[in-house]
Amino acid sequence: MCLVALALGADTRFPLVIASNRDEYFKRPTAPMNWWSAKVGDVPVLAGRDLDAGGTWLGLSAQGRFALLTNVRSPVPADAKAPSRGGIVPEWLGSQEPVGRFWMRTALAGHNGFNLIAADLPGGECFWASNITAHPQRLLPGIYGLSNAGLDTPWPKVDALKVRMRSSLVESRSVDDLALRLFDALADRSVAADHALPSTGVPLEWERRLSAAFIGTPDRAYGTRCSTLVITEYRGDQPVTHVMERSFDADGHASPVQHTVLRDWPGAYNARHNSMCAMPAS
Repeated sequence: MCLVALALGADTRFPLVIASNRDEYFKRPTAPMNWWSAKVGDVPVLAGRDLDAGGTWLGLSAQGRFALLTNVRSPVPADAKAPSRGGIVPEWLGSQEPVGRFWMRTALAGHNGFNLIAADLPGGECFWASNITAHPQRLLPGIYGLSNAGLDTPWPKVDALKVRMRSSLVESRSVDDLALRLFDALADRSVAADHALPSTGVPLEWERRLSAAFIGTPDRAYGTRCSTLVITEYRGDQPVTHVMERSFDADGHASPVQHTVLRDWPGAYNARHNSMCAMPAS
């Protein structure tokens, strides 16, 4: 996954909203979002799946955990022998470990650079962590953006998606309305001006291509593979979570939206009072 906007407790109607694009080589085999079991704890998870390494980039567990992961783009060459980063997400989803213990073990595992946003919503834990920083950061209510650098790094597409997330929450009258607005934001092919591009060690032409929310390349080898939304709303006192995903082929043609409805997910948590994932400082 290469672009995420996350709204935590930012709107009383929609206490959890995730909008994300996954960018990858089209030759890499991938299964669409579905239920499967994390090896750790044999816990049911709803996630897409990388069929090469067996991991995932975004998923939810039946117990109320979620996680999403992006790679960190760096001029330093990646270690081809490092363990797959995609295994981190299902490991968190299936685990019962608290954040501190999980992170200490994960940070020392030798992965190439990554970002992880993970939450145990019934337990009130939500954090961003990266193995290029010293400590996890607890996430308080707000709107966050993430791509292939640190949390809220002001890349143009990150800032643009955060703006669209904020305006969509204000203007949307329903889940369907919100989903249409966010899918439209994720489909933005606008390229940033050269002066606003980051310098991440790839050639300038690639920096330009990668600056768009929705990515395509002339050789059709690499690009946006899927757009995924997670939207939690309240119906009376019951949380209902909608997971929507559409996939794209190498020509950018979209599949029909796959829509999964999870009733009473994530279960008992206090997002309704805008305190979702708000944890006291340690």
